[in-house]
Amino acid sequence: MFNDIGTSFISPETNCGWCCTEIINLSVVKGHKTIIHNVNLHMHCGELTAIIGPNGGGKSTLLKAIIGENAYQGEIVFQDREGKRRRKPRVGYVPQRWDFDSGSPVSVQDLFLTRYSKMPIWLFSPKKKRGATLESLARVQAEHLIDRKLGELSGGEIQRVLLALAMEPVPELLLLDEPVSGVDYKGRELFYQIVSDLRRKYDLAILLVSHDIDLMRHFCDRMVFLNKTVVCQGYSDQVLKNNLVVQVFGQIDHNKGFQDFSA
Repeated sequence: MFNDIGTSFISPETNCGWCCTEIINLSVVKGHKTIIHNVNLHMHCGELTAIIGPNGGGKSTLLKAIIGENAYQGEIVFQDREGKRRRKPRVGYVPQRWDFDSGSPVSVQDLFLTRYSKMPIWLFSPKKKRGATLESLARVQAEHLIDRKLGELSGGEIQRVLLALAMEPVPELLLLDEPVSGVDYKGRELFYQIVSDLRRKYDLAILLVSHDIDLMRHFCDRMVFLNKTVVCQGYSDQVLKNNLVVQVFGQIDHNKGFQDFSA
């Protein structure tokens, strides 16, 4: 696969190499205003693509179009391991924030139970599903949170719970919209370590929106600069040297060290 600045990408050896989500000429128009236009992206299994760009550049709009919250023009097509193509992949989604009543007595287990029944949770026996909830939380190193009230969780813990929910069922494309905004450094480090582990274990294609440029340049396989449309894409160090990107983010210290979780 080649991108628009001439770099070929080699997927990790664990990838099947065939699964691919294609976004083709995607545009979102609201009223008479074009939010994003002619966005073209290919996201392969096992590959993490980081989306960067200015505020108002359409990053969250793109993700919400993929999950069906924004009407769009264009195509989203998924190709499976057998080469069969269908409309849209199975998607998991973690939002930037989740608004809920912090004083609510609802626990993490209660939250997961809502996936299994339309009945009120107090009429539904949780015993048979507790093991399934623990298995889901184990993916994100959060089994110990199962009985905690949602209002007692830190920002990083809430995002890990939402990540566990997004992995049920295991998606073909995982979307993360600034998932650790406002989370402290240790929490961000743990979250991205977990995401990296999930990518390898489940061969996930991941599309991640972030303003944490230094973290993303070490973590992602590919970086896309989105400003209404795809301005450039490629390896992170190349994208961050693009003049248009420098105008938005300034010069990045490419010699600055950071632990690489993508290895």
